[in-house]
Amino acid sequence: MNPYSDQNATGVAKESPGSVSTYVGARWRDFKAGIGTGDLGSLPVFIGLLLISVIFQILNPYFLSAENLSNLALESAASGTIAIGVVLVLLIGQIDLSVGSISGVAATIVAVGFVFHGWPLWLSVLAAVLAGAVIGFIYGLIYTRFGVPTFVITLAGLMGILGLQLWILGKNGTINIPFESWLVVFAQRAFLPEVATYLLVVLTVALFVTSKLLTARRRAAAGLPAASRAGILTRGALLLLILGVFSWHLSASRGIGLMFLVFVIFIVIVNYALKRTRWGRAVYAIGGNVEAARRAGIPVARTIISVLALGGAFAAIGGIFAMGRLASAGVSSGGLDTNLMAIAAGVIGGTSLFGGRGSAWSALLGVVVIQSIANGLTLVSLDSSIRFMITGAVLLVAVIIDSATRRSRALHGRA
Repeated sequence: MNPYSDQNATGVAKESPGSVSTYVGARWRDFKAGIGTGDLGSLPVFIGLLLISVIFQILNPYFLSAENLSNLALESAASGTIAIGVVLVLLIGQIDLSVGSISGVAATIVAVGFVFHGWPLWLSVLAAVLAGAVIGFIYGLIYTRFGVPTFVITLAGLMGILGLQLWILGKNGTINIPFESWLVVFAQRAFLPEVATYLLVVLTVALFVTSKLLTARRRAAAGLPAASRAGILTRGALLLLILGVFSWHLSASRGIGLMFLVFVIFIVIVNYALKRTRWGRAVYAIGGNVEAARRAGIPVARTIISVLALGGAFAAIGGIFAMGRLASAGVSSGGLDTNLMAIAAGVIGGTSLFGGRGSAWSALLGVVVIQSIANGLTLVSLDSSIRFMITGAVLLVAVIIDSATRRSRALHGRA
């Protein structure tokens, strides 16, 4: 058997794709079969992004300009980082309603520690992230020891953490962060040089192709379905084209912000942990069927606690990013808007509310959709009330699609 032959889901090798056209044809057939069985993947998100881009570009040609897209990327980093934690919690079939409050208290800890108590900024940031992780850890302990639904635990946490935030602030409504501090510089004015951007693109594509080729070789040696060499190289070429054009376009303005780059690095790390580690397989197994996972010997309680702790840590990091972006923290940090947008981003990006399906990339896709809507409505001078109504409608559609595709997969034996 050809080590890189294309195989179907049953493990039977298809005709070996010796050309790009053959590979594209095979992927098109798989795509149509996936739609028929309810396996839509990220297709609805990409269609939504395309429609959003076309509509707002027609209404205001500034929407797809390099300057606006650069700003859009930076605006997405904070909420997107919080959404990474939301995605992890959703994957185990749970929910955290307090991520906004955790982000707000983290920003408050950094501001009070750095400005009022003279702590080094790095120590203030570390303390805030640890506080977020500890809150998530406590959630996990309560859930695994007493069986209280995470919906109730985190709803109580939302109110309690909000009180903690107000207590830490004391009489200070808003605390400004010095503009010369490295956190504000990082969040507002730090951009990747153009040459470094292109080098990063090439390195990313090279690592992607190498990883896929090695994985295909290992799977073929074990007699498992493996992607074809032509398919991998085609995907690599498309990735190089997309990233290259995007980087070239943004370089016409300020380029790619370092905060957005760190956000994407977080996604890559979490995605690797989910797809390539025993812990990640445990997360998906628990989200798919917690009782089956327990009977299979998976440490369910320990995994759930670790996921909720990570969710709290990412919420804290997102709150710190938002504080750096605004150069301030106060009573409005991590408000209801932050909470709902982060949760909506995870769901809109393609993570199932029923658990067990989704990826870290859902955070990126979802937050880009939400921020694009907010940015586009601002450009056409519509009130923020319209943004909430449209975002709510998009969230409802995403949940309906998730529910419908789940039933379709169940009917076809692929749930």
